[in-house]
Amino acid sequence: MTIRNFEDKQPRIHASTFIDESALVLGDVQIGENCSIWPLTVVRGDVNAIQIGNNTNIQDNSVLHVTHDGPYNPGGYDLKVGNNVTVGHRVILHGCHIGDSCLIGMGATIMDGAVIESHNLIGAGSLVTPNKHLESGHLWMGSPVRKVRKLSDEELESIEYSAANYVKLKNRHQ
Repeated sequence: MTIRNFEDKQPRIHASTFIDESALVLGDVQIGENCSIWPLTVVRGDVNAIQIGNNTNIQDNSVLHVTHDGPYNPGGYDLKVGNNVTVGHRVILHGCHIGDSCLIGMGATIMDGAVIESHNLIGAGSLVTPNKHLESGHLWMGSPVRKVRKLSDEELESIEYSAANYVKLKNRHQ
């Protein structure tokens, strides 16, 4: 695995986290307990901070990045990913906030300033545009994303199952 400092910023990674040897984690990045960062994923906290909660998995070929503080975006946009989140393959998370217990489908893109409240499912290939706020408990799909329907109890349980299953899988890889 490649873990690199950037200027005076050093990644802070909990000892229980698994990072694949082909992944890159760089700069102002904090990763919680029992997380997994899978092959070819980039977590680049060079111009702002990235925080990933506990029991969260970031799957293959995903890109997590942030936006700098500048004249067109005062303060910039950091990236926060909550606890028990599954981020599918080839997802782009850029300067957004993802609440707890969400599932972000494969190939989705979530842009600067977007807020995804807890207990949401973002469909594969969806585009969440800048500064969009998605309320809790729904299936969101499309490009641009739109609310499709309320999630069932079974779907909410499956999001928790996914996160727990990835904790078990990362333990096998360690």
